[in-house]
Amino acid sequence: METDRLFSAQRQERLLAELRGQGAVRVRDLAREFGVSELTIRRDITALAERGLVSKVHGGATLPSHSNTLSQPRQAPLRFTIGMVVPSLDFYWPPVVAGARAAAAALGVSIQLRGSSYDPDEDRRQMGRLVEAQQVQGLLLAPSLDGDHADEILEWIGHLPVPTILVERQPRRWTPTTRHIEWVRSDHSLGLEIAVYHLRQQGHRRIGLVVAQGSPTSVHLRYAWRTAAADPSTSGALAMQETVTTPGQRDVIVRILRECRLSRITALIVHSDPHAIAVAQFCAEMGIAIPGDLAIVSYDDEIAHLVDPALTAVRPPKSHVGRLAVELMVSRLLNGERRPPHRVLLAPDLVVRGSSLSLTQRH
Repeated sequence: METDRLFSAQRQERLLAELRGQGAVRVRDLAREFGVSELTIRRDITALAERGLVSKVHGGATLPSHSNTLSQPRQAPLRFTIGMVVPSLDFYWPPVVAGARAAAAALGVSIQLRGSSYDPDEDRRQMGRLVEAQQVQGLLLAPSLDGDHADEILEWIGHLPVPTILVERQPRRWTPTTRHIEWVRSDHSLGLEIAVYHLRQQGHRRIGLVVAQGSPTSVHLRYAWRTAAADPSTSGALAMQETVTTPGQRDVIVRILRECRLSRITALIVHSDPHAIAVAQFCAEMGIAIPGDLAIVSYDDEIAHLVDPALTAVRPPKSHVGRLAVELMVSRLLNGERRPPHRVLLAPDLVVRGSSLSLTQRH
């Protein structure tokens, strides 16, 4: 029993260290990293929350909004309220929101969160409500910027009476708005380059890309793919690009896998995790061994570890995007126009698992 308490204390100290470094942690990531069950991590989080050291959130924990312990600095007086409008409250966005809340708690800032639905009219409605009610001094926004309406909504955002920062969004080009548009996002183009480099290091010379239709991330991945394909150093290695609408699109995925065989493609980069998992499942049905016949790298790392073999994945720095967005907004509110506009790219990580390792590296 004494040993169990010792191990529990060690885990909880490591958990706190991760939390102080990242601002937010997820149960499944810690369980995988610590080599214990998710239930064990939840119990550790509960124990720490009861002591006021962490705040429990869905799927993980964040730094507490206040603390009476000597080890934590006293929270600053509440100064600003920031509105945050995101297109979804599930899948990609919870870590971004958790990171924003962690930074807000540390800076004495309140966040008013609103969920939209990848719809320009709904985006504008949610933004307008926050501003019209005079609830916020700044806005963090992730509007839909696809299609012909992009310039229109950016112009509308540029005329809002409060500062705005785009989160995981970037205008396609400079726009002559009243204020310069600021943004912070994951560098998905770099993420693709990292994935390609990893696969080439594993010996793959014919690589394909599969992206999800309608995803803002896919726009950056396609652009990076075209840029890399024009590079003489990767000439011939980037062999195919396909688009899938839904993860269960059997006819399209089967066609892609058959094309891989015909084109001698030995590796695929797939966005996003549900699509990559669907590809892996159809590989099993068709007798295609992973990674022996086909290596797979997923893009997102939300649920890529749940299949067998677990999928190597590019992990965008979602929590850090949220944290930095809040920090930039507070800086803007404190310094006004004296601070130059910031446009920030954050590098993703590559989490290497069994779906992409060569035989020699697996042993």
